[in-house]
Amino acid sequence: MKTKFHNGVSSSPSMSLGLLVNANEIHVQPDSQAQHKDIRPEEPDLQTKREAYHWCREFLHGAWRIVNEEAFQISIIRGGLSNKLFLCSLPDTLQSVEDEPRNVLLRLYGAILQMSCNKGESKQANKENPFQGAEAMVLESVMFAILAERALGPKLYGIFPQGRLEQFIPSRRLVTDELGLPELSAEIAEKMARFHGMRMPFNKEPKWLFGTMEKYLNEVRRISFTRESDVRKFARLINYNLPLEMENLMTLLESTPSPVVFCHNDCQEGNVLLLQGRENVDKQKLMFIDFEYSSYNYRGFDIGNHFCEWMYDYTYDKFPFFKASFNNYPTKTQQLHFIASYLAESDSGFENLSNEDQTKLQEEMLVEVNRFALASHFFWGLWSIIQARISSIEFGYMEYALARFDGYFEQKRRLGV
Repeated sequence: MKTKFHNGVSSSPSMSLGLLVNANEIHVQPDSQAQHKDIRPEEPDLQTKREAYHWCREFLHGAWRIVNEEAFQISIIRGGLSNKLFLCSLPDTLQSVEDEPRNVLLRLYGAILQMSCNKGESKQANKENPFQGAEAMVLESVMFAILAERALGPKLYGIFPQGRLEQFIPSRRLVTDELGLPELSAEIAEKMARFHGMRMPFNKEPKWLFGTMEKYLNEVRRISFTRESDVRKFARLINYNLPLEMENLMTLLESTPSPVVFCHNDCQEGNVLLLQGRENVDKQKLMFIDFEYSSYNYRGFDIGNHFCEWMYDYTYDKFPFFKASFNNYPTKTQQLHFIASYLAESDSGFENLSNEDQTKLQEEMLVEVNRFALASHFFWGLWSIIQARISSIEFGYMEYALARFDGYFEQKRRLGV
């Protein structure tokens, strides 16, 4: 999930309390007068604890079937608009009965209405599908289960309307600076290649990218701001003539060959886990998570978007709560290292090609991903403008939108387009 984390809270595209979808339009609810901050309680409320106990008892096996409610342990991992995460545990005093997990992750869906997974549907198609939010949840859960079975994601232990029970994996998320480490970059490339090689039971038309960008742009053209600082920044963004820029971008990308594959669509450092105890294991130390926005899409976007994330650090603890460093965009050498690892995994015959043919494939892919990196900047720039209008999370969304469009125009300068 695309997240801008601050104090453990997440906000994601198409997943926000203020972002409601009707037909091909996004409707923005008005800001409240006060500035809000998301506050996490230290422990879950009594009702959540009771429901979590019953879900664990009903869906899990072994000692979970006999644990007393008073001994059942639950703690908050993260609270947010889109998902709330809890760690559920058996007490140390209760011995395992079979091979049941001692700890599981409980994910509860927030009070949201997601866009349909099939972004870019016609107005008539959306009218005929009034349950698109529920459909998105079902499709994402199916996707999660398939990835778990193929060892590309955490195991799925239980699913119910309010959420699901997942494997708890001792790990930590990568930090931005680690994306450029050669060993980790190569493994990310290999795992992305495996991800792209999957055949999934979803719509294989690449509607997600352009369809969602068009929806976002339509909403950006309708919204307004009242705070003077936001008005000035928004005026700067509008002066870029975003409709013409997007038209030119789409023309460029339509002329850029890029295979349609099953994409993660958000391979940033926060969605890559470094597994505890495997730090020194070659090619088996990382795992992708958060597949809410995975869909069939252009390969170039997935890789170009990943390269863009090298530039943004979301752990900065002062406003605007991120740092942008355009010099951290991967060098040509770093990009070729990633691409070579990707091709070696995705194409069984790649390493048998002559050096000349290998170089040709790599150079073609360089053009592809760097052009689609423009779409990454444009996509998240539009998204952040909308978030600046509707989100109650303490994050510099307008500043982030400016940073992404600064990145967009810098990338255009580099490419000479």
